[in-house]
Amino acid sequence: MTKETHKAHLKPTDDHIIVEAVPQEEKTASGLFIPDTASKERPQKGKVIAVGPGKLTDDGKRLAMGVKAGDMILFSKYGPTEVKIDNKEILILNMSDVLAVIEE
Repeated sequence: MTKETHKAHLKPTDDHIIVEAVPQEEKTASGLFIPDTASKERPQKGKVIAVGPGKLTDDGKRLAMGVKAGDMILFSKYGPTEVKIDNKEILILNMSDVLAVIEE
């Protein structure tokens, strides 16, 4: 018997962005390792997976999005909505929750 898997494909609406969170560093800048028992906050850094078409204005025009798929971003700590799809946690946030694009 074969096992079928169905991968969900999410297409964000309006000014929503789908982000895969990047885990916090296990080591500080000075080289100290952070133990698992230490309270770790939710990562505020992530990779953009998909971007909606932009917010629709009252006159029917779309506002351009400031990020694109593949961008690394910093986002507001309390902005994202966490969802689990195919046993993977992803974040959905609005463009207004994006604080910066990380250029490396």
